[in-house]
Amino acid sequence: MAKQKKSFFKKVIIAIALILIIVGGIGGYFAYKTIYQSNINLGQKKSQIIYIHTGSTFSDVMNILSENNILENPSSFEFLAEKKHYKNAIKPGKYRILANMSNNALVNLLRAGIQEPVEINFNGLHTVNELILRVGRRIEADSTSLIQAINDNGYLSKYGFNTDNVQALFIPNTYEFYWNTSVDDFFDRMAKEYKSFWTDSRKQKARTIGFTQSDVSILASIVQGEQCCDNDEKRIIAGLYINRLKQKMPLQSDPTVIFAIGDFTIQRVSKEDKQVRSPYNTYLVSALPPGPIGFPQASSIDAVLDYDKNDFIYMCAKENLSGKHYFAKTYEQHLVYAKKYHDALNARNIH
Repeated sequence: MAKQKKSFFKKVIIAIALILIIVGGIGGYFAYKTIYQSNINLGQKKSQIIYIHTGSTFSDVMNILSENNILENPSSFEFLAEKKHYKNAIKPGKYRILANMSNNALVNLLRAGIQEPVEINFNGLHTVNELILRVGRRIEADSTSLIQAINDNGYLSKYGFNTDNVQALFIPNTYEFYWNTSVDDFFDRMAKEYKSFWTDSRKQKARTIGFTQSDVSILASIVQGEQCCDNDEKRIIAGLYINRLKQKMPLQSDPTVIFAIGDFTIQRVSKEDKQVRSPYNTYLVSALPPGPIGFPQASSIDAVLDYDKNDFIYMCAKENLSGKHYFAKTYEQHLVYAKKYHDALNARNIH
């Protein structure tokens, strides 16, 4: 009888152990599935971008994921997010969610704040307002706040600029930002890039020619307006304009008139255009404008700092419309070149 009882208890223990193993196995399977198996539903897409705004709560994050139909099983994600303490560690930003991501991978991505960077460049831009509108479409800081900052002399004075010359702050390049960049963060970054660009060597060259850093950028923007691409010719044009400034002659640069008018589709500046009243119209003002007329590239700034020491006073675009120029020391020679150019424009019916 005792042997039978022992045998019975042994069988019960074995049965319980088996049940526990089975239950543990099932629990382990579901735990593994919750943590490591894919819980992302993107359809045919390979990835999905989401934006988590500054100040968002975990509830906001769940709403974002729900609105984009990203999670196959929201409850399992929420369970793991709580276990991994993500609920109280929300980080704003732009995130790229990959197809077949597991709950674990997604929680780790969001909890660590591993953002998808955004790129901002200055290509095709003429004014700071155009730049600010582009920036406002790329980062969390809205255009209204950015425009207020760019038009606030008190704010800009922190960086050594004002509303006239602030365009000189922005050195053209392609910059990476995090999407949740604030207004202050944006301007701080631009100021850092500006300071990095203006090395001691460049500062010394500016002092040698009697220019401030902003003066250099202003003249460089005009040089670039005349010649976008040929760096050797940029140096010649810079030298020509410095000759004019030394002689207190108006620069008489068509790109400054176009900037003053604000119509960048103008192909031919007319006599009437040249009479527009503006501090940027260098046909009427015998000095540098108060600010840049564009965003001068590093090559244009260096062309001014290392300008060609020549005797030229006049320049005129070549009649083949190649973007290259004739240079002259006398007005008489300039008139010969100017006639060729104007005849070419007339022949092409460019008004």
